[in-house]
Amino acid sequence: MKEIFNRRSIRKFKNIPVEKEKTDRLLRAAMQAPSALNQQPWEFIVVEDKASLQKLSKSIPDAKPVENSGLTLILAANSSKFRFEPDWQSDMSAAAQNILLEAVHLELGAVWISISSVDSAISYVKEMYKLPSHIKPFALIAVGYPDNQKNQFIDRYNAEKIHYEKW
Repeated sequence: MKEIFNRRSIRKFKNIPVEKEKTDRLLRAAMQAPSALNQQPWEFIVVEDKASLQKLSKSIPDAKPVENSGLTLILAANSSKFRFEPDWQSDMSAAAQNILLEAVHLELGAVWISISSVDSAISYVKEMYKLPSHIKPFALIAVGYPDNQKNQFIDRYNAEKIHYEKW
């Protein structure tokens, strides 16, 4: 539970590569996510090359943290795996959340950059990686060792948002 309460969006990273073992753990965590009808539509591109990270950081204005990340994961959905198409974004969101929580567990920082609703960003990523038509870019997750930022608890609980039995 500590990871859930301490997770924060980390946007500044030290110039330290993320170890292969930790990258593997992030991807394993992603693939443990729940999935509608077990469709598991996820596909991942691991980007570590500094020139590629710099280019990818220009996909959308919010992607600036990608440039200095130790690595960035591109999360994409394989539409040929859809058994219940309306839930693919929920499946991908669950995978993304697992990555973010595992990053905290591994003493890494991460930030989720959504691109699934920005046509220009989708096109940019599809073109950059020559993705086939059945692969749908969903998000970028920049990962690295935090630089002057921390995964730390901030209480966001608000009892006014809880309704029992009626509104």
